[in-house]
Amino acid sequence: MGLLTEGINEVIATTRGNAAPMGIICRGASPHMVLFRGSHTAENVVRDGWIVANFVYDPVLYVRTAFDDLPKEAFLEEEVCGRMMQRLADAEAWIAFDAAVERSSSEAHVVRLTPLREEVVSLRLHPVNRGFNSIVDATVHATRYVRTGDPWLGDLIGHHAGLVRKCGGARELEALDLLQQYIERQAPR
Repeated sequence: MGLLTEGINEVIATTRGNAAPMGIICRGASPHMVLFRGSHTAENVVRDGWIVANFVYDPVLYVRTAFDDLPKEAFLEEEVCGRMMQRLADAEAWIAFDAAVERSSSEAHVVRLTPLREEVVSLRLHPVNRGFNSIVDATVHATRYVRTGDPWLGDLIGHHAGLVRKCGGARELEALDLLQQYIERQAPR
């Protein structure tokens, strides 16, 4: 499988009717993820035993999927090794995985991923954009901030927001505005 690289690969993961930004950890023998208990993604993986990594370069989609559900038409069905799986219709590439819970704690599951099929749908070059990368980082921090209200996370979000304003384009600025709306609606007071 050639789409993943060493380290943590940020993707939008899909399970049945669900999409969420996730990191696939590639260190050592096989890729894995950490899924927090109580999330739709964790529940679906435990129930169904599969997940699809979608490679998407849309900062707004990263923010939306972190906080909201996508409409049904955002997903496409794919038959992979005799199982029906769902991927994002707008994915530039995707990898379908068998997903097996390797160990669990009271907070999370460590899920071992076995690649089953990958496909490049459209090949596009994406230069490094610090604004895009900062939206991904700010979104990760925001998902935790809205649960905890931790001021340190708020400071990190502010740092990344500054980088988005400095380095991002129109789509990154739109994503930042959307992220700030989600934070205002959901953060503890």
